[in-house]
Order: sequence, then C-alpha cells, then structure tokens
Amino acid sequence: MNKTVSRRAQTGWLPIARGVLLGVALTAALVAVFALLISLFPLSDGVIRAVNQLIKLAAIVVGVRSAVGSGSKNAVLRGAAVGLLYMAAGVLVYALATGQPVNALSYLADLAMGVAAGGLTGMVRSR
Repeated sequence: MNKTVSRRAQTGWLPIARGVLLGVALTAALVAVFALLISLFPLSDGVIRAVNQLIKLAAIVVGVRSAVGSGSKNAVLRGAAVGLLYMAAGVLVYALATGQPVNALSYLADLAMGVAAGGLTGMVRSR
C-alpha cells in the first residue's frame, strides 16, 4: 500500500468514523448483556444509571483508542470528536427510539461528557 494513502487514512476522518462505529457496536453489545442482567436481577434505578454511564465511557475509550494512535498529532481534538459524535449518535438513537424530539440543551451534559472523556483519552493515548 502506498505510504501517502496509508498516512492520509490515519489522519483524516476515517479513524474518527471507525472509532465512533466501534463505540456504537460496543455499546450495543454491552447494553444487550446488561438488559439480560436486568431481567434476571432486580436492580435499582441508580445502579442502572451508573452502569449506563460506565458503558458510555467504556465505548468512548475504546473508540478513541481505535482512532488515536500512540504519538498522534491532534490527539485531543480527534478524541474529543469521537466522544462528541458518539454521544450525538446516542442522543439521536435514543430520541428516535422513544419518539422524543431532540433538544440539544437537555443533552448538553451528555455531549460535554463525551467531549471531555474523548479529549482526555486522546491526550493520554497520544503520549
């Protein structure tokens, strides 16, 4: 493979898209397993909320690790982009599944968490 093409594929939007898709796939798998656990064991709302947040964070970390290589340039921005796009996709899927309108202000905390987690993971990953 041509080195120019290979470098371009690693620095463009492709790694970010790959990271977001990997995060979404991981989320789907973890949510399916968690749904099974919820059906088997009575869990409180607080536990369910905490595990949902942990699933989101794990998906962002895995997605950013896929999109940002060791020593990458713009790792913080790329990580933040993965986190933002992952959370935006989650908000959109949730809104479509529940039939609720998408109101960016009500999901601002989730979007900010995605940007922060992605940026921090990108920063750590680049070193």
